[in-house]
Amino acid sequence: MDTITVNGNIIEWKDGMTVRGILTVMKYSFRMLIVKINGEIVKKEYYETRTVPKGAEVNVIHLMSGG
Repeated sequence: MDTITVNGNIIEWKDGMTVRGILTVMKYSFRMLIVKINGEIVKKEYYETRTVPKGAEVNVIHLMSGG
């Protein structure tokens, strides 16, 4: 089984898996996220099309705001 790591969790990788697919699998629905693949930030406009390579280290960071 091929895998990727998302925030320290090992999940199954599938050919053609996108950032949006990972967010769905991990049930991340928060509106304000930063996604990094192997240390590279992925802009939100590319979540639907940016594929994740096998063995990648993905970090999803929730942004918080307040005062």
